[in-house]
Amino acid sequence: MRLSCIAGRALPRLTPSVSVLASAGSCRTYAVQASGAPRFQVFNRQTKWMQKERAGANFQESRQADYLKDEVAIRLSERLLDINRQFPKALDLGANSCNLARALTRENPDPDPEKPTSPPLSTRISELVAADSSGMLLYRDAEEDFNKQIKITRQVLQDEETLPFEPETFDLVLSSLSLHWINDLPGVLTQINNVLKPDSPFIGAMLGGDTLFELRTSLQLAEQERRGGISPHVSPLADVRDVGGLMQKAGFQMLTIDIDDIIVDYPDTFALMQDLQAMGEGNAILGREMGPISRDVLLASEGIYRELHGNEDGSIPATFRIIYMIGWRKGENQPQPLPRGSGQVNLKDILEQNQ
Repeated sequence: MRLSCIAGRALPRLTPSVSVLASAGSCRTYAVQASGAPRFQVFNRQTKWMQKERAGANFQESRQADYLKDEVAIRLSERLLDINRQFPKALDLGANSCNLARALTRENPDPDPEKPTSPPLSTRISELVAADSSGMLLYRDAEEDFNKQIKITRQVLQDEETLPFEPETFDLVLSSLSLHWINDLPGVLTQINNVLKPDSPFIGAMLGGDTLFELRTSLQLAEQERRGGISPHVSPLADVRDVGGLMQKAGFQMLTIDIDDIIVDYPDTFALMQDLQAMGEGNAILGREMGPISRDVLLASEGIYRELHGNEDGSIPATFRIIYMIGWRKGENQPQPLPRGSGQVNLKDILEQNQ
């Protein structure tokens, strides 16, 4: 999907997205830490909390910049259509401004043209616990109409990396565009698995490795030209190849991992950076260079961005790679794969018959 952004606000454009783009820049790779080892430290959680609080306080700009989080929340919620269950108690971890709750209350959520009418997905959830570290962002839309269509319990977390819930509390855990700011992602996935009831699903979406590769490369080239060196301005992100392994290490069963690119068109890099700030998605890397990027680097980056990636209409594209993940906590009645070597049909014979 491609979104066209005019003066910092995104509007849908019916242009298919590019499914695979060349990687440019750093990605996070993970090793699972041994018991008792110190927690990974990549991001400054206090800085991220302050960024989200400022975004929630400036509610007009943050609402206008919610187009990406709203779109991903809709796509994530549609994955519930394939699970024929009721969920008495669900958790929205890293709820931001309750974008998922809004998506769950949409009328006719099923995109199948043969089902023109379908009930809101919120009818299948008795209670949704929306949890986030930023109270300002979490309560930003508490008076909106969608709050009347689903029972929401908002809970401000002291630390999103330490879940304050008892084991086997939830029938469903959702997380949309928050996990990419977690330092100890293996540990948090293990905690999510722990708070789920047996044979219950976790469905998450996070920004992945190729996100904002256009901005990253343009800033790196501009700094190399103007300053003779580079500093990190775009956060390192997990690669899709890592996520399946992390889910498996956390104890999840029946994994499904897929990716989706959302390309947003902006009038210039300044509008892109302004929207990232309004989203609460500013840089929060530990050891980053403090203060704003210098004007000469920004101007050079703008020119490089347009030369390398610019659209014919004068706008610039920004790619957001979304990694979706589905995993189930182990349960007694779950389907299990057959033992290796127990198959009765040779796949080679089937392929030869179809030639």
